[in-house]
Amino acid sequence: MKNRLRVLRAEKGWSQADLAEKLGVSRQAINAIETGKHAPSLTLAFALADIFGQRIEELFLPKG
Repeated sequence: MKNRLRVLRAEKGWSQADLAEKLGVSRQAINAIETGKHAPSLTLAFALADIFGQRIEELFLPKG
């Protein structure tokens, strides 16, 4: 699943570890989501949308 997390995180000046700490997950989890190797749970997707002030549909895009 494609996403805009890396760009949005960089705009905030946050490292993967910073974002992971804010969400209560590991840095490896953030890396796996950013690289498309793992899709977040619905709960985590909503938390990501909230922290960036975006809708889930604005963060995650279908591959294609």
